[in-house]
Amino acid sequence: MIYASQSLGDLWAWALNQFAVFCGWLGIPEVIRYTVEKGAYAVGLLVFISLTALVLIYMERKVSAHMQLRYGPMWTGGWHGWSQTIADMIKLLLKEDVIPDKADRWVHRIAPIVIFVPSLVGFLVIPFDKYLIGADLNVGILIIFGFSSIAVLSIFMGGWASNNKYTLLGGLRSAAQMISYELPLVLSVLGVVMTVGSLKMSDIVMAQKDVWFLFTPNFLGFIIYIIAGTAEVNRTPFDIPEAESELVSGYNTEYSGLKYGFFMLSEFTNTFIISAIAATFFMGGWNGPSWLPGIVSFLAKTYLIVFLLMWFRWTFPRFRVDRLMDFGWKFLLPLSFFNILMIAVWILVTK
Repeated sequence: MIYASQSLGDLWAWALNQFAVFCGWLGIPEVIRYTVEKGAYAVGLLVFISLTALVLIYMERKVSAHMQLRYGPMWTGGWHGWSQTIADMIKLLLKEDVIPDKADRWVHRIAPIVIFVPSLVGFLVIPFDKYLIGADLNVGILIIFGFSSIAVLSIFMGGWASNNKYTLLGGLRSAAQMISYELPLVLSVLGVVMTVGSLKMSDIVMAQKDVWFLFTPNFLGFIIYIIAGTAEVNRTPFDIPEAESELVSGYNTEYSGLKYGFFMLSEFTNTFIISAIAATFFMGGWNGPSWLPGIVSFLAKTYLIVFLLMWFRWTFPRFRVDRLMDFGWKFLLPLSFFNILMIAVWILVTK
């Protein structure tokens, strides 16, 4: 029996169980059933990613409008500008795909795809709810960080292939920045892994059933993660790979139409992933009030972090490139090691 109060994860688990019974009754091989299940989940993820990108773009407009009194995003496009994002999406789809004459055409075409695929893979291990996980792997967080590192390659590919000095400089800046801030980003969640003793995303959520790690000595790790995560997705004040006042539009200057849209889609989906990891590791994931479905609790925490990142963008000025690198290597990285040492001492004392 299905009740309205049940969470989406429970309904998904029930549907999978009924589908397994039906396949068993028809004598369908296990491998086909498994393929159909994961295919349905992948299609659902694609729809969710597309809708999430639209929501985040609209949210970005509204946050900027309220914080900086921008009348365009506030009113242009119907009631509170709801249709402007849809119009921009249609415009990107209809724009001509222009490739510079002396560009490396093959690399220029493939770079937007290379940057989007890691974002899609990251969603497969994010625990939206207790039973709403694409693949609950023992090394789930390593899968996300491993594939996200490919984004560095794709951005550099786009900058190099365009045969433009500004795009090349943007690609080089991005490679230096993302590699530098990946280290404190990974080290910041290591304290949580040490506390739980597992890399499995669901284990980390279950360990926070009574108290969030945000309210433990892991709070310092949360601060480090938010700062490094902001730099990892190239958002202000760490947006030097784009830096429109210096590099026109950075590594994607020579992109237009759908390929440019892939870069933007990747930026917003990576912002969601960074926020989802923060919600999972430090804010209890799907844990919440018993009357609130798990996926609602998870999305509420995730969008709270998304709002925080957008708040940063429309509040702080851009770092100068040398100061950004100094901040990462000389301050944030040593602080990450100090956080690990502090967590280790806390674990020894309490356990």
